Amino acid sequence: MTTAAPTTSTPTTSALSREIRLASRPVGEPGPHHFELVATEVPEPAEGQILVRNTWMSVDPYMRGRMDEAPSYIPPFALGTALEGSAIGEVVASRSAAVPVGATVSHFLGWREYAVLDAAAATVVDPALAPQSAYLGALGTTGLTAYAALTRTAPVKEGDVVFVSAAAGAVGSVAGQLARRLGASRVIGSAGGPLKTRGLLDRFGYDAAVDYRQGDLAGQLAEAAPEGIDVYLDAVGGDHLRAAIGAMRRGGRIAMVGAISGYNSTAPAVGPDNLFQAAAREVTLRGMLVSSHFDLFPEWIGRAAGWLADGSLRTEETVVDGIERAPEAFLGMMRGANTGKMLVRLSPAAIPATATTAATATDAR
Repeated sequence: MTTAAPTTSTPTTSALSREIRLASRPVGEPGPHHFELVATEVPEPAEGQILVRNTWMSVDPYMRGRMDEAPSYIPPFALGTALEGSAIGEVVASRSAAVPVGATVSHFLGWREYAVLDAAAATVVDPALAPQSAYLGALGTTGLTAYAALTRTAPVKEGDVVFVSAAAGAVGSVAGQLARRLGASRVIGSAGGPLKTRGLLDRFGYDAAVDYRQGDLAGQLAEAAPEGIDVYLDAVGGDHLRAAIGAMRRGGRIAMVGAISGYNSTAPAVGPDNLFQAAAREVTLRGMLVSSHFDLFPEWIGRAAGWLADGSLRTEETVVDGIERAPEAFLGMMRGANTGKMLVRLSPAAIPATATTAATATDAR
């Protein structure tokens, strides 16, 4: 990661905000040199906008696809500008009556210490209900992904056998516990290495764990589910999808939420060679974008917040400190270095009081 000189835009406050920009587009696996750390002046918010001091930001697998200049369901990142992603922060200046100074908000301008955005693009969250970081994990889009996948896309029915890939990650660690609550009779997770597979059993409530690093994924899954599976939450693709199709019972359901095994590939990903088994067993394979299920957020938070509070929903976070280490966190997450949600904790310098006063006073005129 390189460090660039501050931008030359006309300053409106005396405070600086550091941000991470995409320096070049990776081919294959990205590295530190694809990112740059830049210091920029913090502007005052315009009418209807807020200034947020970010305290937490998320790094997620889908961000790898946005680093490529290719058409997808979400536009690619632009070179030389700050990356984007989910973040939590505190409003330090506001020109919107709807979002006051002091509110805690979630928004999509992560990868920077301070963010100026339209108030309508922020969601006020309750830090008394759950820690701030939970709104990027179990109470954020990762938790919602698990909920939507197992209630809408591939709904779990009473007595189902459920298989979850990337089961020690942000989505998977919630999905296994949720599948049990939805009536699954047996829940099987896949993870890499003995520490993670042991964590699936000891902490996240899985009945069986498959270690994909040991090979023979299909054989391990057959041993864990000798009579087959009914539901598969796919975040990996590749060999995991092939093994799940081979293990599916008639009328099974697959929620396709990601394919991280191929995100760094430089050649077209090889599809499963056993798709006819899915046809013969009348299996449903359905893709899912969490953004199509935001209407479920109030329902999910209403249920999950109580489970978090009473300890019945167990979560873990892997935390990296400092905006300058955000690329390190992203690269580590892509290699499976995290258990639970990978987060970056930010500690930006305080905005001078004069700047905050100037921005908020304007709203009163």
